[in-house]
Amino acid sequence: MNKIAVIDIGSNSVRLMTIANGKVLYKKIRTTRLGEGLAFSKILQPTAMNRTLDGIGEFLESIKTESVEQVFAYATAAVRSAENGQDFVEKVFDRFSLNVEVLSGEKEAEIGILGALGKQDGAIVDIGGASTEIIAQTDGKIFYEKSLNIGVVRIKDLCGRDQKAVNRLGKETVMEYGNVVLPEKVYAIGGSATTLAALALGLEEYDGKKVSGVTLTKGQVREIADKLFTMTVEKIAEIPCVDKLRAEVLAGGVEWLCVIMEHFSLDTITVSDGDNLEGYAVSKGWLNE
Repeated sequence: MNKIAVIDIGSNSVRLMTIANGKVLYKKIRTTRLGEGLAFSKILQPTAMNRTLDGIGEFLESIKTESVEQVFAYATAAVRSAENGQDFVEKVFDRFSLNVEVLSGEKEAEIGILGALGKQDGAIVDIGGASTEIIAQTDGKIFYEKSLNIGVVRIKDLCGRDQKAVNRLGKETVMEYGNVVLPEKVYAIGGSATTLAALALGLEEYDGKKVSGVTLTKGQVREIADKLFTMTVEKIAEIPCVDKLRAEVLAGGVEWLCVIMEHFSLDTITVSDGDNLEGYAVSKGWLNE
């Protein structure tokens, strides 16, 4: 299999990654907010499903001329938690003849750490649209993993842009992770973390290679969270390296990361652009570790 594509159907965005001969060629993203409204209802909304179907369709159209031999897709928290998640999976198949593998929270965490760390010791914090996974490993073996139903879309739905409400929700929820001691090296993956790193670097446009490996202090993360909450969504959207459709949920995601760092007494956190897309491909043997 020389050239394949993988589509990640997330709760906030849909992403595409193409692979040839065991190496990543590129990644693309479309923010479609599939998980919108799930904080109040267990049903995926028709408008959110249609936006997401259109995003998948755009990706499939874009790779038609690229000699892609096969396309694979997986879905995460929004689809697995919604009562009509299977209906959405069927809609994808009916429209595109594309099978979607729905991942458990544990599987999502495992491919996240595989994509970010491989077999290296460490832990990851993966803040998604409707869930957040924390997983840790030492000597190549996982010793802690937990997925909670909180993410940037759910935070937006429940708290809007009220920083105190986000912090309060975060502090109530983070206790469910318990008091496990994480390894010294902790990585953050997902759109909130990578955008945070791009902001810290002052990038004019997002560059995954530049944000990977950026280490941020707890003070830096807190400073950026506070600044984002003083800005309107429109002003955040004007920042060159921020995806325009992420602007509405970014402040909440960074505040949630602050709460996690405080709970686990993390003085620093390192950002990785490599995440569950790469991990999924590695787990299937399509991508070299």
